[in-house]
This record gives sequence, structure tokens and C-alpha cells, in this order.
Amino acid sequence: MSKTLSGTLFKKMVTNGAINLKNNHHEINLLNVFPVPDGDTGTNMHMTIMAGVNEILNSQSKSIVDVSKILSRGCLMGARGNSGVILSQFFRGVYSEIAQSKNGSATVDEFIASLVAGSQMAYKAVMTPVEGTILTVVREAADAVLRKRNEIETIEDVLTIYLDQANETLENTPELLPVLKEAGVVDSGGAGFIKIIEGMLLAIQGDMISADAEIPIHAVSSPEPMIHDIETADIKFGYCTEFIVKLEDQGNFNSENLKNILNNMGDSLVLVQDDELLKVHIHTNQPGVVLTLGQKYGELQTMKIDNMRLQYSDILDSFTNENMHSELVEEPSSEYFQSVNYTRQKFSVIAVASGVGIKHAFKELGVDYIVDGGQTMNPPTEDFVKAIKAVNADNVIILPNNKNIILTAEQTLDICENTNIRVLQTKSIAQGYAAMMVFDNNNSLDDNVEAMCEVSDSVKMGELTYSIRDTELNGVKIKKGDYIGITDGDIAVSTAERFEGIKQLADQVICDECEIVTVFYGKEVPLEEALALKDYIEKSNPDLEVELIDGQQDVYDYIISAE
Repeated sequence: MSKTLSGTLFKKMVTNGAINLKNNHHEINLLNVFPVPDGDTGTNMHMTIMAGVNEILNSQSKSIVDVSKILSRGCLMGARGNSGVILSQFFRGVYSEIAQSKNGSATVDEFIASLVAGSQMAYKAVMTPVEGTILTVVREAADAVLRKRNEIETIEDVLTIYLDQANETLENTPELLPVLKEAGVVDSGGAGFIKIIEGMLLAIQGDMISADAEIPIHAVSSPEPMIHDIETADIKFGYCTEFIVKLEDQGNFNSENLKNILNNMGDSLVLVQDDELLKVHIHTNQPGVVLTLGQKYGELQTMKIDNMRLQYSDILDSFTNENMHSELVEEPSSEYFQSVNYTRQKFSVIAVASGVGIKHAFKELGVDYIVDGGQTMNPPTEDFVKAIKAVNADNVIILPNNKNIILTAEQTLDICENTNIRVLQTKSIAQGYAAMMVFDNNNSLDDNVEAMCEVSDSVKMGELTYSIRDTELNGVKIKKGDYIGITDGDIAVSTAERFEGIKQLADQVICDECEIVTVFYGKEVPLEEALALKDYIEKSNPDLEVELIDGQQDVYDYIISAE
């Protein structure tokens, strides 16, 4: 039995824990009802720890100090979701204590101290710690090890006592959080954490888990989740928003100022600074504003926005249909809109889009690969590189469809030197859609680019969204909650009624010279209203051809393209 923990053994332990969580993360997802019932805790924790594991597996160091440092940084960079960020901070705390070790291994006392430090660091990361969550599990497990120090001789003893208390605490989480008791589940973050500890203990005992295996759950068996009792109305703030910023002025950055601002914009706030990197997680109804705020402090390294109401609806539909033994019809995943070609093509078009209906519309016009993204979700250059490799073409045309994405797409010109790439300056879905209308696979690259640029530049466009605060711009008075119409980058319409707003916007966008109008209506717009708008436009402009598309996009209730 080992009385010291080497970097090599620690690497095996964490890897085994990550695999154990991976094999069981769907089970963890079904427990997810706090802080919101979005059904992704297992997935987020799995992706977080795997990001760290991938880093340590690439390291040749046998030092526990080096391995724990690399693991901590990798988990931070890959942290997803509230529980994922907390998990990354647990490992950051572990490293902060192990870093004081004088050699390449940690003693039993140093390992115990690191588990305590992990708990303390996890608590510090959360603005409003809630008991009955993963935080309680890590704290009480560490406390138990400290209490029973006299019974401990080996690293295995440490984790055995730690895991026993973690299971006991997990069983008690419904008594601390009424929402868990109501749903008949234990805390999902705590359950996911226990999967990691189970795998770590098994590694010490010489039992390495395969990526496909599932081992018995040592944690308490909770009742079958009654997730149908949790309503989407419980989700007060609908968008899980995360980003990492590389701080431009680390020395003068004041995290408290940012915390105070973000606390007024949502809940489940987790804010972590690691040297020049700042990691933020928040549930908010204003994801675009949050990202813009983050950019004030430096360059965004990564970002992710999830619609939690939609996530939970999908989980609920899946759960309900499975229990009724009926066939589940799923919304197409992002992979559905991506094509991989194994033979080299002459042309391929890559477009950025969000909204299932908009993606379908672009695919029908000949787009080969859709990159997920838009106004509140700017994709990284890596996504474009992946797309270029997937389409396998000599000539690639990229439609960014957002002014904030153009520069990112243009970085592929230096990265993918073996492909002839043209990035069109399309700044909206309307411009990108119009450009695809004239794309001809039989024309040369230059002819296509010229025609697509000409038509996209001539498009008049309008977007209808809502205001998040009272303001006045360009002489237009805007109240919080008003529908605002934007055309040519300026706010042209503000009204309390959506249908009135879109009529006014349509009147400004559509001119006498226009021949074709395309209207994309969003998720929140009923078909009856969209049809009424189509009727309004046709009556006002009898010679126009009006195309109505169920875009199913977020943020913008309507997008209008007039050519």
C-alpha cells in the first residue's frame, strides 16, 4: 500500500476517474434539476475533466507538482457549466497545496491537505455557495478525512474514507435542497464528483476502467428521477453563458467590480482568475451583453452559450417518450448540418448560422457545412479550420454572416494554406442568404465571389429584437422590453408591440425597387403572426415575391432581407 502519491500514480487516478464519469455521464444528466433543470451536468463535468486529462497525458513529467499544475490549467480552459467550473477549481486547490511539496511525490498529510484546499478553492469560486450541492460533498468528505486522520496510513485509506463520506453526504443532499427532494433525486454535481473519486480509488487498487465499461454505483441509489415535476418556468435566467478572457491589464483588474455588475445580470455566477486568464460562468437573459462586458477586459479566448430552456425541453421530451415507449423524434444536432467529403471537390461553401430553420434554408441553397454561431455565439477559428478540412475542396467560400465573425474566419487564410479560401464580408444572415441565391457551381471562383459580393452589398436588411434597458439612440426613445428594429446598424423602430414593430421595420426596409423579400421568423413568433406579416407586405407591395421561412432563431424575432 502506497504511503506517497507520485505524479505517475496521480495521472492514472485522475484518468480512471474521468473515464468512470464518461461512462456514466448520461445517468448524471438525468439527476440535473439544480440550479436549473437543463440536463447537462454530467456532460459538462465529463468534458471539463477530460480537457485536463488530455493535457496530463501529453506530459512526460513524473512529478506530482507538474501533473497537478497541468491538470488544473487544462480543467480551467475546458471548464463547462457551473459544476464544471467548480470541479476545475477543486483541482486548482489541489494543485495549490501540492505545489508546496519538496519532491516529486506527495505524502499522506500533503494529499489530505490538498483535498481540503480543493474544497476551499471550490467555495471561493462561487459567488453564493449553496449547500446540498457538489460543494457540500467536497467539504464534508475533506472534513471526514481530517477527523479520522489517526485511522489513515496510506493514500488508499484517504480516498476510502473520503468516498464513504461523499456518498453519505450525497444521500443527504435532498434534505438540504427542497428542489432535489421534490424531484426525487440527489445532487447531480455531487454524484458526478463521486464518479471521479470512485475511479481514482479503483486506480489505486489496480483496477483500470475501460472506456466502454460501467461499474456498479457505490453512491446511494436515488429514486427514479421525477423530472416531469420540474417546469421550465423554474429557469429564471435562460442562457448559460461562459467565456475565458485573457486580461490585457492583469495588475489593475478588479474582480470585485465585475462580480458586482454580473450579479445584477443573472445568477449561478462563478468567476475565477488564474494569472492572466479570467473564467466566467453565469446564467443570464442577456448573453450578448455579458460577452461584450467581458471583452472590455481583454481578448476572448473561448465562449459558449446554451439555451437552458431548450435543453430542458429536450431532456423532458426524451424522458417522457422513453417512459411511454414511443419513438423519440429528435431535433437535428449540429452534426446534421455538416458534410464530410472523402473525394476532393472543386467548390464548397461554409456558412455561419444558428436556428434549425435557417440552417435548413442554407443547406437547400447549396451550403456544404454549417458552423454554429451568430450574434451571441461567435465561433472560434478552430471551427472554421475543422469545416475546411471536412469539406475537402480546392476552393472554399466562407459566409461569416456577422461582422464580429469576419476576422475570425479570415485567420484560416494563413492556417489552411493548401486551400484557396475566400471570406465574403457578409455581415448578416440576410446578406449570406442573398449571396447563396446567386451561387453557381459551374462558374469560376472569381465569378462566384464577384456575383455574391454584388448581391450581398445591395441587400437591404432589418432585424427585430428586444431592448434590455431604457435608452435613447439617434432620437429614438427606447424602453426596457420594447421591440426594436435595426437596419443598416441603426435602431430605426421602437415599440411595445412586436407585430407593430415588424410592420414599421418592413416599411423602412422594403423599397419600390425591391423584387424579392425573405422573412425569417424566430422561435418565439407564432405562425399566424408570421403569415399576417406576409399578408401585410404583399398588400402593401403587390408586385413583390415574399418568401416566409421558419428560421427558429434565438435573439431576433424577425430577420428581413429585401433585394
